[in-house]
Amino acid sequence: MIDKKKSFTVDQLQRKLEQYCVYQDRCHKEIEQKMRDYNLIPEARELILLSLMKDNFLNEERFSKSYARGKFRIKSWGKQRIVRELKFRDISAYNIKTALKEIDPEEYIATIYRITENRNAVLTEANPYKRKQKLIDFLMRKGFETELIFKTVKDILS
Repeated sequence: MIDKKKSFTVDQLQRKLEQYCVYQDRCHKEIEQKMRDYNLIPEARELILLSLMKDNFLNEERFSKSYARGKFRIKSWGKQRIVRELKFRDISAYNIKTALKEIDPEEYIATIYRITENRNAVLTEANPYKRKQKLIDFLMRKGFETELIFKTVKDILS
């Protein structure tokens, strides 16, 4: 069986990618992957990429800020996890630093206390050492800083 892929003109692909960017903020890596999926020639890729940036469909700073805000507020991720995920998406150090400024320090502390209390309430572990370790492991996976984790766990378990 022959795999028939639908072919598009450069303008059609540009419109498709504009819609892709309008639906949700995207990073360069996601757009480049999408263009690779369409098997575009390098000249067409450059043309479309420049057009998307010029028309502000593609903006790394806006993407990194909305990504950090969203992952913190919706998934309660810590700063380390957000940084790791942004680096995975090849976001610049400047944009990562800018994105982390979107997280309010008081809200950050309140969030780690809230999720620690919630997790502690659902843990069935009776051994206090194992319970403490499970809380620490949970917060590490969420991407919070080690000193903050130990302080929060100590406050909640004492």
